[in-house]
Amino acid sequence: MIRPLAAIAPAILLVASLSAAAQAQPRTWGSPTLVQISADTLTNTGAEHATELESDTFAYGSTIVAAFQVGRFSSGGASAIGWATSTDAGATWSSGYLPGITQPTNPGNPFPRASDPAVAYNAKYGEWLVNSLPVPPGYSDPAVIVSRSVDGINWDNPINVSNGPIGSDKNWITCDNNSGSPYYGNCYVEWDDGNGTIQVNTSSDGGKTWSTAHAGGNGANGLGGQPLAQPNGTVVIPFSDGGANILAIVSTNGGASWSNAVEVASNPSHNVATMRAPALPTAAMDAAGKIYVAWSDCAFRAGCKSNDIVYSTSTDGVKWTAKTRVPIDHRKSTVDHFLPGLGIDPATSGRTAHLALTYFYFPNAACTVQTCRLYTGYISSDSGGRTWNPPTALNGPMDVNWLANAGGYFVGDYLATAFTSDGLAHSAFSVAFAASKGLNEAMYTTATGLAVPHSRIQYSSAGELPYPNAHSDHPRIKLPPKADAAKAVDND
Repeated sequence: MIRPLAAIAPAILLVASLSAAAQAQPRTWGSPTLVQISADTLTNTGAEHATELESDTFAYGSTIVAAFQVGRFSSGGASAIGWATSTDAGATWSSGYLPGITQPTNPGNPFPRASDPAVAYNAKYGEWLVNSLPVPPGYSDPAVIVSRSVDGINWDNPINVSNGPIGSDKNWITCDNNSGSPYYGNCYVEWDDGNGTIQVNTSSDGGKTWSTAHAGGNGANGLGGQPLAQPNGTVVIPFSDGGANILAIVSTNGGASWSNAVEVASNPSHNVATMRAPALPTAAMDAAGKIYVAWSDCAFRAGCKSNDIVYSTSTDGVKWTAKTRVPIDHRKSTVDHFLPGLGIDPATSGRTAHLALTYFYFPNAACTVQTCRLYTGYISSDSGGRTWNPPTALNGPMDVNWLANAGGYFVGDYLATAFTSDGLAHSAFSVAFAASKGLNEAMYTTATGLAVPHSRIQYSSAGELPYPNAHSDHPRIKLPPKADAAKAVDND
């Protein structure tokens, strides 16, 4: 189903730039048309209908697959895991629900709810994989599962990846698509168990079977890891420790063992008004294997009164650059940026790498339920992040009370951006409207892919430094202590 929607005019943001003359200019360009690619058609009781949120998007060649929650429960999980697939670089779309998972789609299915979808493609075996989390899992039940498809449209029933304790959370998946890698074709599923320990399972047969779970070398404690397989076979997983730091673990032996965690950067963050919007990382890699990790961070704002999107890079997962601010607007602006989804064109690298960043934002960080207006934004760089094009609003404004509520108004805990082989970026994201009954929050994308041009005006944050001793204005996310694993509460 495709429904066109003309995007509302983008907000005008005042920004820092390379010159004083450019600083006064509004940093917006374009106003894309959006299309609806899926809808919540379920009617089971207890869930917030109609809602679609928390999307991951992955592309390979001209095929794009998005997966997302459908029919969100305020207490955790969703009625189904939805998918939307385009095989022609976003010109047309098909959609549906993954089979064999949740009871609202079929009473014979094993799980009442599911959550946290993530998408990967295995080039060696020619298969699409969607990793998701049954809710609630138990000690003898799957902690994480994987659904497989040869075309992104016809999906098999899920395969159990690993059993796990109550409270398992924040899974992610990647496959090693580097034909020169000694582990070409391996897939890696990351998740955190009821103790908050990062666990990783590996498959070497296209996702049919999975190894036992391996923890980070020092029992790395955190959530929101996003694995990436470099051309030499090294796998790097950046993750959050719950709000104080971004960390990373590394495997050089195909997932058989993992290093102790190293620090990427500190992560002070501003508490986003009215929203559930954790400062989890988003990660992408260029053609040469350089890894970029981005997250929301308030260290460049006086008093941590709002969030920027910042990033750090590494070529080995061990040594990381100092975090750098994406110059979406001026450091003194009132804008709050959160839930970033970073993508890199896999045909580009180094100083000419094409970066695309999709994110949500409030024009005024100090807003309330009555005044908060949510936008979806996009910014790109054709220089590996050294300079950036002017940003644009893809959608907005949305009233927050049009959204599902899950411990705060909710569009998901993460977002993603992916490139098709034509060099255009794509992201699927929640768009909401006022509804006379229930909600009206569905999955949309841009009618055409988003370009990474070289604009006449370029912006840079070169020379900017974070404020010393910056700290979050809210408590860090609580990870369950090991002694209370059995009592851990699902927080999806």
